[in-house]
Amino acid sequence: MAKHNASGVLVYALPGNPIQDLNCDEDDCNTTVSIPASMVHLEDSVVQRLQSGQPVYVTFQSTPFPRLFFSIDHQGLLAEMGLFLYPSFSFVNWQAQWFDFHADLLTKLQNAAKVVPVFDKVRMQGAKGAVATVAMPSGLSDFNVLELDASLSCPEKRDLSCAHWDHTMQLFICCDHLGPYCNMELGRWITAYRRGIGHWLTDVSPLLPLLDSNRCTLTMKTVPWAMPWIVSLNLRFSIGNQTGSITSNDEQLLHPFRVMSLYGGGTFNRRYNKRYQPINFTIPASVKKVELYAVITGHGSDNNHCGEFCVTSHHFLFNGVFNNTLKFESAGSALGCTTLVKEGAVPNEYGTWLYGRAGWCCGLQVNPWRVDITKQLNYEKV
Repeated sequence: MAKHNASGVLVYALPGNPIQDLNCDEDDCNTTVSIPASMVHLEDSVVQRLQSGQPVYVTFQSTPFPRLFFSIDHQGLLAEMGLFLYPSFSFVNWQAQWFDFHADLLTKLQNAAKVVPVFDKVRMQGAKGAVATVAMPSGLSDFNVLELDASLSCPEKRDLSCAHWDHTMQLFICCDHLGPYCNMELGRWITAYRRGIGHWLTDVSPLLPLLDSNRCTLTMKTVPWAMPWIVSLNLRFSIGNQTGSITSNDEQLLHPFRVMSLYGGGTFNRRYNKRYQPINFTIPASVKKVELYAVITGHGSDNNHCGEFCVTSHHFLFNGVFNNTLKFESAGSALGCTTLVKEGAVPNEYGTWLYGRAGWCCGLQVNPWRVDITKQLNYEKV
C-alpha cells in the first residue's frame, strides 16, 4: 500500500475476533514502512457510509504510553510487571492472576513431602547445562507421587538480564548408566521471553520407576546457544492420589512399578506419521492399572509456521479399536496463552507470548498427558 501512495492503512477484525498486532514477516521486516497503519473493529456505520459512497475521515495519532510498571506481590515485595504490549488494563489483570497462581503454589509446597534438593540457583548454559548427582531417599517404594518443583530466575535481579527467546528446557535422569532408560526425559518446560518469575510444580508420578538406584544423575538444559538461566529444582516424594494430597483410598494408592518406552519425538513434517509403526507388548494379568503417558509439544516451526501455530491432533490406538486423541485446538489463536496464566504461564513477556501454541506456552511447564487405558488392553493369563 505504501508503494501505491496510500495515506494509511486500516485493517478491520472480523466480528468476534480481538484486535491484533500488525507484525512483519521474514524479509518484510527489512523494509521500513513510511505510512501509518492500525487494526480496528468493524463498525456497521462505517461500512454503510462506504457502501453509499459517503466519505469517511480517519485521523492517525501517535500517543506514547508507559509500558513498564512495578507492583506489590502477595508477600509484600516490590515486583516487576513485565512489558505492556498495548495500553490495556488486561496486562495488569494477567500479572495479578500470576500472583494468585504463585501464592497457591507456595501453599501447596507446604504440604508434607520428602524433598530432595537437586539445584539451588545454579547457572544453566551451554551443551552441558546444569548437572547434579543426588542420593535418593530410602524406602522409595513407599511413595507413589513424584513432583518436580522447578523455577527459573535471571543472572541479575532485573528482568532485562533474562534470556531473550523461548526455548525448550528439559530435565533428564540417569540412575542406571547401563540401563535402557538412562538419560530419559523426566520433565519439560518452555522458557519465557526476558522474565525471571517462572515457578512450577509438575506431577510426573508415572516415571517413578526410573529412579531405581541409590544415586541418580539429573541434567537440566536447553539449546546450547541460549543465554544463561539460573535454575532451582527439588524432587518432592509423597503418598497420595497423584496430586500430592494424602488419601486413605486404597485404589488411589497404587504404586507405579514399570515404565515401557513406546515412541520418541521428531521433526513435524509430511513424513511424521510414517515414523510411528505399531508396537506389540504384553501386560501381566496381575496389573491393576495401565496409563498412557505422553509429553507432546510443537515448539519451533517450518516455513508454514507449523509445529508452533498449527492445530494438530495426536492419536493412540490400542488393539486397533480405542482411539485416544490429544488435540491442540488453541494453536494460533490470538490470546490462547493468556488463558493459562492461572496455571503458571508467565505473563507480560517481551515478545508475542499471548498467542496460543501447540501444546505449550512461553514460560510454562509442559503437563504430561495421562490416559487410563486399563480397559483397552488384553492381559496375559498367569
